[in-house]
Amino acid sequence: AVAALLLLLLWRRRRAGGGGRVCVAVLGDLGRSPRMQYHALALARHGREVALLGYLQTRPHRDVLRCENIRLVPVAELSGLRVGPKLLQYVLKVLVQSVQLLYTLLRMDQPSYILLQNPPGLPSIAVAWVAGLWWGSKLIIDWHNYGYTIMSLSHGRSHPLVLIAKWYEKLFGRLSDYNLCVTDAMKKDLWVNFKIKAVTLYDKPASYFKETPLDLQHDLFMKLAKDYEPFKPRAASPGADRSAFTERDGSSGSVEKPRGRPALLISSTSWTEDEDFSVLLRALEDYERFIEEGAKLPALVCVITGKGPLKDYYNGLIQNLHFRHIQICTPWLEAEDYPLLLGSADLGVCLHKSSSGLDLPMKVVDMFGCCLPVCAIHFECLHELVKHNENGLIFRDSQELAKQLKMLFLDFPSLEGKLPSFRENLRVSRQLRWDQSWDQTVLPLLGNKE
Repeated sequence: AVAALLLLLLWRRRRAGGGGRVCVAVLGDLGRSPRMQYHALALARHGREVALLGYLQTRPHRDVLRCENIRLVPVAELSGLRVGPKLLQYVLKVLVQSVQLLYTLLRMDQPSYILLQNPPGLPSIAVAWVAGLWWGSKLIIDWHNYGYTIMSLSHGRSHPLVLIAKWYEKLFGRLSDYNLCVTDAMKKDLWVNFKIKAVTLYDKPASYFKETPLDLQHDLFMKLAKDYEPFKPRAASPGADRSAFTERDGSSGSVEKPRGRPALLISSTSWTEDEDFSVLLRALEDYERFIEEGAKLPALVCVITGKGPLKDYYNGLIQNLHFRHIQICTPWLEAEDYPLLLGSADLGVCLHKSSSGLDLPMKVVDMFGCCLPVCAIHFECLHELVKHNENGLIFRDSQELAKQLKMLFLDFPSLEGKLPSFRENLRVSRQLRWDQSWDQTVLPLLGNKE
């Protein structure tokens, strides 16, 4: 019976069709999966009908919502399985997710390709492979990282669950038809350790990640000032059209940044174990001390965006800090406001430390798209993105980061020095945008539209 079922599935696979339809799937929050949204938009731009499958916790970008060729396929996120030991809870969750995901995939119109994000790959790789056999669809895995290395942050490399997850990714990863990955280092590792051939598709900024014009900066700051104290002007003037960073002239309507304004530092995070934000908090304590000791440094507004499991923990640490010259806020921004804020900031900070050492932080890609210089914490393949002393700086600990902040912000906002130089280097680099890179790398794998 099993042999007969496999023969049936293989026969259906030879009937591969789908009429140009593609399922883009992630067993995670679509609103916080920008790369998969970019895939969907690129496919739709080339005339494909796209089913974008995942959780709908946060709203995807409006370009996705407005695209006629993209249909959202929501998957309900599981909760309430906290019965019995944690191992039993995990096994039950995987089993229920498998049935739920397979049911959702088999109810869709037949796709010619299933493009799946990994991680999370357990159980989505195996389920997508089975659905691909049934539909006669080709499976493309987009490797962002390894699921087993992320699990090892909590359980350790030798934990049975981690070892099972590694075996699972190795086994089912080989069953894919095509593979994409985010760095050349990961491409090499996939081949050496998994015998999987992959094509490197670097994360690139979408077209809407760019420097923000002053008038739009002002509108954004005024909007954020309604909810977040650090964006409000230091000296309140009734009726004045002013934020902490900008002011609009009442007669001409022009916007300018006053010389005494604070510097705007931004970081974004998923608030997970692979980003230690205590490094930034300790660096800010040193920065405060530099000012108290007489250094000519601007006041600082530090904005940390994102959602995640450790946000409450770090918010507790932030509340115990008592700064006179630094303000910190941790907003969740609308998808359209995030690129505007990056394009308005003075410096980005990245604390992403890859669990595998093989992926690159997309937040830095977006910052570079906005010509925003970055200080990023060191890990193995970061040099593929951040060029030290050219488009930003790489640090290893909080003390080194504090010294970099002091050096970059001395005599702020002077047009001389490293910070303006880094920004100018980013302007002239004219890096590829996502659409160009995708057309060169992914489109040839898909061939012509059926």
